[in-house]
Amino acid sequence: MDRVKDLASKKAAVIFTKSSCYMCHSIKQLFYELGASPAVYELDNDSYGREMEWALRSNFGCNPSVPAVFIGGKFIGSSKDVISLHVDGSLKQLLMDAKAIWF
Repeated sequence: MDRVKDLASKKAAVIFTKSSCYMCHSIKQLFYELGASPAVYELDNDSYGREMEWALRSNFGCNPSVPAVFIGGKFIGSSKDVISLHVDGSLKQLLMDAKAIWF
């Protein structure tokens, strides 16, 4: 869990993903389209991936474990949470407050 928290706090926007996950790809694309450049950690390509996946499930309640999104070091949620925030207009403001985007 410490590794997840450490990585999540190093950049304004962080997404934990898996390379084969289509929802992960969609969330990354959404962030790019909003002008953010999130740190992306693909758990299936990381030597600590299983450990981080376990931490996301057990400590953050992620089920499925990916995508797991952090903005400003705070856990935001999974794809459905991010999409809900985008639809209601608050995702962009969260990214601006965290200085992940500047407009």
